[in-house]
Amino acid sequence: MMEQGAVDMAVKRLALALDALDAAVERRRAADRNEEALVGQVQALGLDRTRLADTLDGETARSRKLEATNREIAQRLDTAIASIQSVLDGQE
Repeated sequence: MMEQGAVDMAVKRLALALDALDAAVERRRAADRNEEALVGQVQALGLDRTRLADTLDGETARSRKLEATNREIAQRLDTAIASIQSVLDGQE
């Protein structure tokens, strides 16, 4: 009878150990799925970063062109104002 009790206890411990192993395997699978999802998100963020960097480069170039055009227009206006002022001063 003692042997049967020892065998039953061993079977119960084995069943508990197998349940724990199954749970650990499932946790590992879930962690692997989460890792794959994170890798996908990192790749998507990398693509977004590249796209945003390209957009920023384009907008920076556009801004520089606008600044140059603005300076040129300001210089032309200054020249026109000086010419008009010169004509007005000559009429006095």
